Amino acid sequence: MSQSETKPFDYIIHNVNIATLSEQYASDDNPYGVIENGMVGVTGGVITYLGDYDTKVNSKETIDAQDQWLTPGLIDCHTHLVYGGNRANEFEMRLNGVAYEEIAKAGGGIISSVKATREATEEELFQSAAKRLQSFIDEGVTTIEIKSGYGLDTENEIKMLKVAKRLEQEFPIRISTTFLGAHALPPEFKDNSDGYIDLVCNDMIPKIAELGLADCVDAFCENIGFSYAQTQRVFKAAQQHGLKVKLHAEQLSDQSGAGLAADYNALSADHLEYLSQDSIEKMAQSGTVAVLLPGAFYFLRETKLPPMDELRQAGVPIAVASDSNPGTSPAQSLLLMLNMACTLFRMTPLEALQGVTINAAKALGLEDKVGSIETGKNAELALWDIDHPNQLSYQLGGNNLVKVYNSTNKK
Repeated sequence: MSQSETKPFDYIIHNVNIATLSEQYASDDNPYGVIENGMVGVTGGVITYLGDYDTKVNSKETIDAQDQWLTPGLIDCHTHLVYGGNRANEFEMRLNGVAYEEIAKAGGGIISSVKATREATEEELFQSAAKRLQSFIDEGVTTIEIKSGYGLDTENEIKMLKVAKRLEQEFPIRISTTFLGAHALPPEFKDNSDGYIDLVCNDMIPKIAELGLADCVDAFCENIGFSYAQTQRVFKAAQQHGLKVKLHAEQLSDQSGAGLAADYNALSADHLEYLSQDSIEKMAQSGTVAVLLPGAFYFLRETKLPPMDELRQAGVPIAVASDSNPGTSPAQSLLLMLNMACTLFRMTPLEALQGVTINAAKALGLEDKVGSIETGKNAELALWDIDHPNQLSYQLGGNNLVKVYNSTNKK
């Protein structure tokens, strides 16, 4: 270990079973890429050694993991974590037999979240989102994506993204921000969806890009959202301003949105219950990640499953996320999503764990930095008191996290 002889590690973790989730270490006999009784060495927030324990190691700090399990820090690649109010009252109304149309006419649905978000101050949005964010951090999440999309005007979309940026500054977590102005039609643009897309493309995207508030641009391409052509306009505007794209696609019907996303080299297409074979093939060619959202599937009592076998056969990377939002997935547990992905979508525990590590990293364009345990990647690691990584998907409730080791380098 020549490096240890010349420069001490900041810390090492030894006597640890390492689930690297790295292709470098994985094989048919070792699908999790496990290094038993191994050691990780960290220097400057980067993994600089991975392998067997060296008793002669030179390190400022030595951590005995006592035969516990180390995984990459978990990644939630699709959330709507910043919003005003909640919709628990609507949840109760629906279960008491009130039709969604009646709820919407009474000012409910997504417009109620828009109203509450617009009325909330930046500080109020920060405080409510901070509580939700802490729940994810407490489960070993070291990277999370946060979308806007409940402001639906320039001022309030910017307000939401500023809150997400402040959360990253004040919490030990990497946050990827996504502008989702094309989420729904605000009331002031009723019956004028093209006019609203004009605002998104000509005012919101340029200003948000100039302020550096978003890493990516998203849209909701659906028969109750925005059309294929309108989504294409959003993608073109995003790329003109140097922003990557992703898409809410094929949740309720097949609009060929995922194929469009792949045509624009989108990082991901998300939901995908009604995904077609043609779009699957396009996603495979472009490397676009399929992000599955079991929380929304469960909460809405959906029955149409995503085409799991077809995605596997095409080699499309599959990620899993919480879709944490006030209306259709008020989830605050990524660990619960692992179990849901297995029970609802028949994913294997390995696929589910890959879905919140390396494939989630790909869905955010961060796979060169995080998502697996490899030398040269950032030291964003989670230590668990478990017998095997499959226990993370098996267990319903509870939290076996021991500690998070998180790089201070979020860039």
